[in-house]
Amino acid sequence: MEGFPPKFARDAGEEEEEDEDEEDKSAFMGSGEEPGADSGCTAVVALLHGLKLYVANAGDSRCVLSRDGKAIDMSEDHKPEDPIELSRINKAGGCVTMDGRVNGGLNLSRAIGDHCYKQNTALTLQEQMITSLPDIKCLSLEPTDEFMVLACDGIWNVMSSQDVVSYVRERIQAGTQKLSAICEELFEACLAPDTSGDGTGCDNMTCIIVALDKLPLDSASSEAASKDPCSIKRRADSSGADSEGFDV
Repeated sequence: MEGFPPKFARDAGEEEEEDEDEEDKSAFMGSGEEPGADSGCTAVVALLHGLKLYVANAGDSRCVLSRDGKAIDMSEDHKPEDPIELSRINKAGGCVTMDGRVNGGLNLSRAIGDHCYKQNTALTLQEQMITSLPDIKCLSLEPTDEFMVLACDGIWNVMSSQDVVSYVRERIQAGTQKLSAICEELFEACLAPDTSGDGTGCDNMTCIIVALDKLPLDSASSEAASKDPCSIKRRADSSGADSEGFDV
């Protein structure tokens, strides 16, 4: 700004930038609501406590454990067409369309956020059409447990749990790549070549691989873990993992 002292020119420039920021913010936020007020996300969380693996999930992100190359699902995808989920959605006044979407929108039945599906004041949080209530599974680790993969549905819509375990295991056993590089290769393998198809391979993709080779999983410690059953119990699946639902 010519003709103005340096300090004044700097202050005036800062004020102009602040005004522009406010204009941008106002235009972006529209009615003054916080950005993302109607957004939501899934969650899958794994906790290692000694030789116990606890996994909590809400939505259709998934955690899969590799046990000697066999995939063990440590979470269950929450989809609207599932009988338990469908019953809750209907009781809350919602419906599931033929393409598996709640009121024609979300294609999952549990999520954090997505408040527009949680407006029935006569219901508790866990009774809403979309709830953030997670399922929690617990499993005692064994010496043959190698790694686990946590990923969003952009991966699982393309590959099955066993496909992902086999893909990752082959590359870990080769011993030539970091886990982060294997994640990148997995993304490339799932990515559609273009967007002309049915949308498979076009979703966002997130993945974490956790190697379990550093854990003290000898036969003695594994036997001790098996004698200490998980305190969380409701139903057991074929993997031996107990599961429970908790409110958050």
